[in-house]
Amino acid sequence: MRRKIIAANWKMNKTFSEAMALIEEIKSQLSQIKNRKSIVIIAPPYPYLKSVADKLKDIENVFVAAQNCYSQEQGAYTGEVSADMVKSVGADYVIIGHSERRNYFKEESSLLAEKIKAALKNNLLPIYCVGETLQQRESGKCGDVVRKQIEEVLFSLSKNDFSKIIIAYEPVWAIGTGLNATSEQAQAIHSYIRTIVKEKYGSETSENTSILYGGSCTEKNAAELFGCKDVDGGLIGGASLNAKSFTEIIKHISEKK
Repeated sequence: MRRKIIAANWKMNKTFSEAMALIEEIKSQLSQIKNRKSIVIIAPPYPYLKSVADKLKDIENVFVAAQNCYSQEQGAYTGEVSADMVKSVGADYVIIGHSERRNYFKEESSLLAEKIKAALKNNLLPIYCVGETLQQRESGKCGDVVRKQIEEVLFSLSKNDFSKIIIAYEPVWAIGTGLNATSEQAQAIHSYIRTIVKEKYGSETSENTSILYGGSCTEKNAAELFGCKDVDGGLIGGASLNAKSFTEIIKHISEKK
């Protein structure tokens, strides 16, 4: 059964005191949502993972994610953080393959595939990001780009391991720009992703895979985006830094039938 999921990616924002204030405000706002049916995931910066996990541990269907992890278990990798370390401080999820990691840190498919395997080995559930640039979309390569990102990184997984993956479609041209895909564009690519999964793993796995939309999703456009048949929630960036905006988005997915 597909899960409704709203994940907050705080990126490199907030001091520790600001982060603690934000998580307290989110907790307060969540307590006011009646009959919430969605999973909520918070991905703070690395230094705050344990503190955020401790504050959220008693709230039903609320979890913590790291924004990244390294592919190796341990060793002389200054500045990196392993999946085992992430798991040990209370996280259950990890974001892998975000477009900013691909762009700024030149992460390619071979590395991302190893990160996925490291996460699964350590019982972390990956939120795997795919998406095209504006140039790729305008040149008609959107589908090819997304297919390649999925096939090269995920298709070596067994059906059982793949079933643990959450896919987040993030049109790169919409991240932090204020632009967002229309509901028609979002539905088209989410449906296409489900078709790609079906070709490899079958209908049951495809229908049970949660696919999130990421790319300037706000409380103003969330209802329309989440109304799409194949959109199962969102990976929220800027709007997740405001407790009221974030919880309004959560309300919209909770209302989806």
